[in-house]
Amino acid sequence: VLAVLGLEAAAPGECELTRLLQDKLQYEMRLRYMKHYFPIDYTVQVQYEEVLRPSNITHLRNRTVSEAALRYLWFHVSSQAVLRIREVLPEKHPSWKYTQELCQLFDALGKEYSKYRQTDVEAVVADLVKLVHSGGAENRRKAVRPKALLDNCLKVMRMLYGAPCEWGLG
Repeated sequence: VLAVLGLEAAAPGECELTRLLQDKLQYEMRLRYMKHYFPIDYTVQVQYEEVLRPSNITHLRNRTVSEAALRYLWFHVSSQAVLRIREVLPEKHPSWKYTQELCQLFDALGKEYSKYRQTDVEAVVADLVKLVHSGGAENRRKAVRPKALLDNCLKVMRMLYGAPCEWGLG
């Protein structure tokens, strides 16, 4: 029970890392690296569970899922989305370094979450995290633009970390 209670408030490390992520996910950078450097209408194949929108968070909040569990879910979905984008990039692609920097920030954030187990969060979130990492749902794929994946990542991150980390509106 203490582990779950300890998850409620965002840790200072989480706040600092998500603030750095927010800086990396500025609109101009997402536009340049995830849209302009890709062919027109380029999409990445992802599982349905790998698309986490603000409406999904609202739905889960209405089901009384804890904020900490929602942040845990956001981390797993968003880091997986960045990996999906990275999988399609050749090393010399102009977006390679940008996605590498995002991966490094998610790796550092993963260290914050490494002390939590799926059993510490609500079953619905644990099940979603398992689905995200299963990779076996080939028939449950959808095509999503790389920029849309990062747009959702940022919107949900702001929903989940804005208040606990006392971010300004900037």
